[in-house]
Amino acid sequence: GVGLALCQRLLEEDGRIHLCIACRNSQKSEATRDLILATHPAAQVSTVEVDLGNLASVLRAARELRCRYGISVLRPAARPFAHPHPCALPPRRFERLDFVYLNAGIMPNPHVNFKALWHGLLTGKVLHMLTTAEGIMTQTDRLNGDGLQEVFATNLFGHFILVRQLESLLCGNEKPSRLIWTSSSNARESAFSLSDYQHAKGQESYSSSKYATDLTSVVLNRKFNEQGLYSSVVCPGLVMSNMTYRILPVFLWKLLMPIMWLIRFFAKTYTLTPHNGAEAHVWLFKQKPEYLDALVKYHSCTSGLGKCYVEPRKIDVDEEMAEKFYQKLLELEKQTLEKYSDLLD
Repeated sequence: GVGLALCQRLLEEDGRIHLCIACRNSQKSEATRDLILATHPAAQVSTVEVDLGNLASVLRAARELRCRYGISVLRPAARPFAHPHPCALPPRRFERLDFVYLNAGIMPNPHVNFKALWHGLLTGKVLHMLTTAEGIMTQTDRLNGDGLQEVFATNLFGHFILVRQLESLLCGNEKPSRLIWTSSSNARESAFSLSDYQHAKGQESYSSSKYATDLTSVVLNRKFNEQGLYSSVVCPGLVMSNMTYRILPVFLWKLLMPIMWLIRFFAKTYTLTPHNGAEAHVWLFKQKPEYLDALVKYHSCTSGLGKCYVEPRKIDVDEEMAEKFYQKLLELEKQTLEKYSDLLD
C-alpha cells in the first residue's frame, strides 16, 4: 500500500537516506525489504518488527531502536565491561531519527450503508459522501489483548507510545525531527467523544481514531516544537489497497474502477494508486517544518488527467479538546508503562 510506495519514493528523492521499515512480522519485513532493494539495490534498508496494536511489541521495538541508534552517541569506556550491556552494539553513525512516518492503520469488518448512499444520491450529497465516506462506512470493533479497542490501539495509541519512547532520538538534536501521521478525510469530530475516546460504543471507530490523530498532532507541536520535534498530518486520499479491497468484493471494485476514474475529474482526492497516495508524505519530506502550519492537513490529490499535487486544508479541531485528550493519553500511557515495566530500560 502507501507504506511501500512511500519507501520507494523517498529513495528516489534521496538515495543516501537510511530507511528503517517497521512491519508486523519478520517475514513481511524481509519481503518488503526485498521489494525495495529490487528497484533500489544500493539502498540502505534495515527492518524492525512491531505490531502497533500490541503494546508489548511497541515497547520492545522502541527499546531495540534506542539500542540500535542511540548507542552511537556513547564513547568507548576506559575499561571494557565485564558483562556487556545488551545495548552495547557495534558503533553506528546514526544518532537520531529524522523522520518517523506513522502509517499503520486498520479498518476491521467495514460495511457500506447502501441506504445512506442512496439517500445521499437523492439529496445531492453523494459526492461529499464518496470523498469522505461520511455516513456510509461503519466498522465492528473489538478489544485487543491489552484490553483496548483494537482500532484506537493500532491507529493511534500504539503510535503515541512509540513516539514517547523514542523521544531521546527525536528531541534536542541539531536538526529538527519530523512526525508525519497518516490521517484521513474521514476524520470527523462528530465520530469522536472525549468520554468514549476509544470509540467502544459507536460504529465509526476508524473515523474516531483519525480525528484523534489530528488532535494528537496539534498538541505535540505545542509541546515539542521548541525541542526540535515537529508533527504533521496527511491524507492519502482514496487509495486502492488491501484495506480498501476489504470493503467490497474485488470483482465489484474492478467493475467500479472505470466509474472511479471518471469521478476523479470531480473528486481530486481519488488518488487511487499507492504512488499517488504518498504524494503529501513525500512533499513534506522536502519542506522546512518551521514554515508549516500545525493546524493544516496536507492532502494528496490527483487531477482528472493524473497530475499529482498537494492541497493544504485547515484541520477542524477544538484545541481545548485536543489538550484534554492529550492528558487522557498520558494517563493511559502511565497505566501501560506500569503494566509493562519489565520492557523498559
